[in-house]
Amino acid sequence: MTRAGADPLALAGKVALVTGAARGIGRAVARKLAAAGCDVVVNYYNSAEPAAALCAEIRGLGRRAIAVQASVGVPDSVDELFTAIDREFDHVDLVVSNAASGVLKPAMEMTLKHWRWCMETNALALNLLAQRAVPRMRDGGRIVALSSLGAQRALPGYGFVGASKAALEALARSLAQELGPRGVRVNVVSAGVVDTDALTYFPNRDELLANFAARAPAGPVLTPDDVAGAVYLLCLPEASMINGHTLVVDGGFAISG
Repeated sequence: MTRAGADPLALAGKVALVTGAARGIGRAVARKLAAAGCDVVVNYYNSAEPAAALCAEIRGLGRRAIAVQASVGVPDSVDELFTAIDREFDHVDLVVSNAASGVLKPAMEMTLKHWRWCMETNALALNLLAQRAVPRMRDGGRIVALSSLGAQRALPGYGFVGASKAALEALARSLAQELGPRGVRVNVVSAGVVDTDALTYFPNRDELLANFAARAPAGPVLTPDDVAGAVYLLCLPEASMINGHTLVVDGGFAISG
């Protein structure tokens, strides 16, 4: 049952690009936007089969969906991504910059290659996507980037990734200021500890999950769907005056000392 006044297809007719959409949070976001009426461009890097399966699921809802392989931190690859989009759609309304990568090592062991890898994939990608998507936004649009608590907090082995996420949040504020007059809203969703495939690469995964469960006042588990719900909220017409904001979705974890 839908709450009175709520529109189950509030984003009907919109075209959404979700990067890193084959798995985890990106997959949940793509599903959420499709359920709200969006056609979806499912970007992936090396997960072709899950991306194809997601597209089939979205088409089952009566939406259009295409899967496009691209490395979002590489300008030429992003150009190829939008060339593929142009073959299927004549505009883009929503961009969710979710794809992320990085190296989990102490900062004292990192190299220039590691720095570039983190910064290009996690921060530069937002600018590359905005530069190409905004001219395709007919009547304004929404850009939402995914960050993490490591942008503000020191986490073991997360130094370069955290720095890239902090850069992402700063860049989003600048883009929000530049693009606001064009009807484009740029915001960030910063997620707490979510048990996705990405978390399996953390050597202290179990400790992170246990710590989150103990300290999050709203509950012990944060799911990809919880994060996807926040992205969806920022894409709604009612959020038209939210711009340059970082929305923390962590069940209150960060306020608990």
